[in-house]
Amino acid sequence: MEFKRASGVLLHPTSLPGPYGMGEMGAEARRWIDSLVTMKQRLWQILPHGPTSYGDSPYQALSTFAGNPMWISFDDLVADGLLSRSRLSSFPEFPAHTVDFGPVIEARHAVLDTVCRTFARRADAQLKADWEHFCAEQADWLDDFALYIAIKHAHGLRPWTEWPAALALREPAALQQAARKYQVAIRNVKIVQFLFDRQWKQLRAYAHERGILLVGDIPIFVAHDSADVWAHPELFFLDGKGKPIVIAGVPPDYFSATGQRWGNPLYRWDIHQHTGYHWWIQRLTRIFEVVDIVRIDHFRGFEAYWEIPAHEPTAMNGRWVEGPGEDFFDTVMAAIGSLPIIAEDLGVITPAVEALRDKYRFPGMRILQFSFGVDITDAEYRPEHFPANCVVYTGTHDNDTTVGWFWSEAGVDSTRTQEEIEQEREAVLAYVQTNGEQIHWDLIALAAKSNANTAIYPLQDVLGLGSEARMNVPGRESGNWRWRFQWSQLTPATMERLAAVTAWAERDH
Repeated sequence: MEFKRASGVLLHPTSLPGPYGMGEMGAEARRWIDSLVTMKQRLWQILPHGPTSYGDSPYQALSTFAGNPMWISFDDLVADGLLSRSRLSSFPEFPAHTVDFGPVIEARHAVLDTVCRTFARRADAQLKADWEHFCAEQADWLDDFALYIAIKHAHGLRPWTEWPAALALREPAALQQAARKYQVAIRNVKIVQFLFDRQWKQLRAYAHERGILLVGDIPIFVAHDSADVWAHPELFFLDGKGKPIVIAGVPPDYFSATGQRWGNPLYRWDIHQHTGYHWWIQRLTRIFEVVDIVRIDHFRGFEAYWEIPAHEPTAMNGRWVEGPGEDFFDTVMAAIGSLPIIAEDLGVITPAVEALRDKYRFPGMRILQFSFGVDITDAEYRPEHFPANCVVYTGTHDNDTTVGWFWSEAGVDSTRTQEEIEQEREAVLAYVQTNGEQIHWDLIALAAKSNANTAIYPLQDVLGLGSEARMNVPGRESGNWRWRFQWSQLTPATMERLAAVTAWAERDH
């Protein structure tokens, strides 16, 4: 489906300001939505919303269905009578410009544990009824997830393949015993998920009332250490102990000379097809309960995916394997209806991938940072040739910021040589007729005035920040996803300028 001409900002909720170590979906998120309105934006794009684990990556979540409990607003819990203000008086002080995930998660879990312990006493009858309704309505995924989390915590957060075999391989008697043994922990997981769902629905309604649509994100693959794989091992290529036989990734590309070895287990698409893609229909139904538009990361995997033997240390030695293709989308759309999907079609894209994307009118992606490389020979990737049915970004969460990219030097986080960097820089300057002093605004304006129906700018680019504000370096195992902004950085002049650019580009209607 084609989207109306509009623009928006990419900002993960953890990057919002606030006093409790990371961004939340409370007052600061509502203020952010108000700021989007001031800037004449229509879209707020986030990264995947699931609970994170090792490495803190939202693309390696413990569940594709659950919400990240770290986003729950403590102040809103106080306002709802579920938490006392005094409980927050001893909350540790954390950095304002970065997320120190380990200590922050520990401190926030302690507060949520308090909320769960007092829920029966503090929640009124309506809230308890709403919780019971949520548990029943979401039971298909929630029961498995709650049990998985309870067992995981009981075993020192170890991956499920390191649990006792009876639990790892889901022997019915062992699961029944665990459900009895960990019933309090299971109940607490369900309370936290209910609170996430409740607060997110309130935030989404707040956005809708102000004309803002939410753009979510799901990776095509799920994490091996997740409730999804543990609960449905038959849907993945696993050995008898539950370990992956083959894993996902991509071959060497712009981001990495050795490719990207993601480690996600690959789907048994034959089994999915046999079930009528039931699990996928549940997955997509759930995500559209959370957001309005979904970006599917690594869309090309539906046409063909890079299969890496699990024992390989890099992604260099793999092979392309045919995906489910049209059969998948025909079946899913027959069950759900029209899908407002953005197809992440970056990297090695074949005519077959383009044909699959175009058959269903899914807008693809164009990244301005990729439009000026010395290896770009296809005119389609030049801004003047962008199709209307696409989404143009100045950069994504995987890119350096525009300022960082433009002024970068050859190094460990780039596959470009210094000569290539300088040639690319000269090409940008010549194309946009600028001296580069405000390159972020040059590229924002270029994206805004392009033919693409949708334009998205990471907030780091709106603020003109350098590499210190980069969200993720693909292939780097730690130190990612930590950036936060402060309101003092988003000045009235900056908001006015983005609003003016948006109106000039006729994206404010």
